[in-house]
Amino acid sequence: MQTKLTRVGLISDTHGLLRPEAIAALQGSQLIVHAGDAGNPEIVGSLRKIAPVVAVRGNVDKGEWAQRLPLTAVAEAGAVMIYVLHDLNALDLSPQAVGFQVVVSGHSHKPAKMERDGVLYVNPGSAGPRRFQLPVTVARLDLETASFAVEFVELHV
Repeated sequence: MQTKLTRVGLISDTHGLLRPEAIAALQGSQLIVHAGDAGNPEIVGSLRKIAPVVAVRGNVDKGEWAQRLPLTAVAEAGAVMIYVLHDLNALDLSPQAVGFQVVVSGHSHKPAKMERDGVLYVNPGSAGPRRFQLPVTVARLDLETASFAVEFVELHV
């Protein structure tokens, strides 16, 4: 019997820093999505100790290890299809037309969620080094309900 995936951890822009607070906030996730700018391969490896990971390459991800990461990815959480890319400005398809219910991106370091044309767009913010006065955050996506609940977790660092 296949377990229904309902708890998805969202993280982005770690820039080589995976804080213990981020690891704690992602515990209990059945799937983790890293929306780019991991900074080094150890970040993704550490996240895989918590749950399976879908990760994409961001603009600061350089080198041979980063070339193995795709620029975009599809994460399947049960019947929910999630499209993952680093920079939402690079979105070159209509998520609704293709059948995606959720789009996860990073890049801006600003936590955000919005719904457009029946598609939920989520940016978990940045979990890495603090940038400007922006909060340091990850997000939890709960797919249990039809409206998909998003909880932003501010990491007190």
